[in-house]
Amino acid sequence: MARSLITKDVPKGWSYTLLDSLAKRCSGHTPSKSFPEYWNGGIKWISLADSSRLDKGYVYSTDKEISEKGIQKSSAQIHPAETVVLSRDAGIGKSGVMAEPMAVSQHFIAWKCDNIANMNSWYLYNWLQLHKPEFERQAVGSTIKTIGLPFFKKLKIAAPPYVEQYKIAKILSTWDKAISTTERLIDNSKQQKKALMQQLLTGAQTQRKRLLDDSGKPFEGEWEEVKLGEISSITTGSSNRVDSSLDAQYTFFDRSEDIRTSSRYLFDTEAVIVAGEGQDFVPKHFKGKFDLHQRTYAIMNFDGCVGRFIFYYIGYFRHYFLAQAVGSTVKSLRLPMFQKMPIKLPSELEQLKIASVLTNADKEIELLEKQLADLKQEKKALMQQLLTGKRRVKI
Repeated sequence: MARSLITKDVPKGWSYTLLDSLAKRCSGHTPSKSFPEYWNGGIKWISLADSSRLDKGYVYSTDKEISEKGIQKSSAQIHPAETVVLSRDAGIGKSGVMAEPMAVSQHFIAWKCDNIANMNSWYLYNWLQLHKPEFERQAVGSTIKTIGLPFFKKLKIAAPPYVEQYKIAKILSTWDKAISTTERLIDNSKQQKKALMQQLLTGAQTQRKRLLDDSGKPFEGEWEEVKLGEISSITTGSSNRVDSSLDAQYTFFDRSEDIRTSSRYLFDTEAVIVAGEGQDFVPKHFKGKFDLHQRTYAIMNFDGCVGRFIFYYIGYFRHYFLAQAVGSTVKSLRLPMFQKMPIKLPSELEQLKIASVLTNADKEIELLEKQLADLKQEKKALMQQLLTGKRRVKI
């Protein structure tokens, strides 16, 4: 099975050999949870709960920690910094590099790299990242899929001499830094937008940030409190309006917020769309021809208000829906919950100004997200070239 990951055709000077011959393979263990003294002892322990921390290069923190006694009384081991880990169960194929000494659960494989002559940790990490889809395909099991240990014993890797590994890893790290920088910019922009929404949409009249009107003076006047149903018409679809055709031209919103094309439409207007079932109830702003499924709501035909302002207002105050939703397993909303939602409205001009500021913030985030997607695609293409030897680096 391992041969499906890589071919034997490797460039001159490269080797095609067992990964075990280049790095020391280790497994993990879970100390008994019946003994509290085995836990919370300051030794970071990578488990399935840390799935979201993988595929991001270094692993800096973990959900749980174990103790020295937990190490002594179990098969768990402390692995040195720069050890490469890969999940073989849930989150199959996700990998990372330990930023400091850590232990792992039995759901992970770890490789200690010498980083001197045989295997570079970051070359191996990038190689695992490149072949992640193949690892996912290797998993077997009816309920919980996993990759058995025999697979890793036979796993082979195509690797250049160490000096070339190091150079490849350094080149790819340039993209990693650019990706990391862009991700931080996105996070900062989202936080700035959140702060803007708080300043512009909340607080007492004297505390709320007011934008400038067309004369250059801050807007004045109290905001009027109304019900959402008083300033718009709200409707939902029906269970028999299901159309899953994939070759048509109109948009169809189903109950889980998914969007697919539909061959027919009932509405052609600006609307705020909210899925009536789920956990988040995040709204979408939409203009065009669309149809709705049961339990998906469209807020439209705005009277004395601006659609995009209502979109941002609902998005910021969606905790109202979270509090109103009913159901034990799947939370759902009903039409009266929308109609009775309290909305505070400034003048239409101030609504337009607020919507414009927040729209610009969204555009900045979208631009950064596009840059991030491009960087990830560029790195993926470069990995395909460098980690297979199709493109050689100068030593």
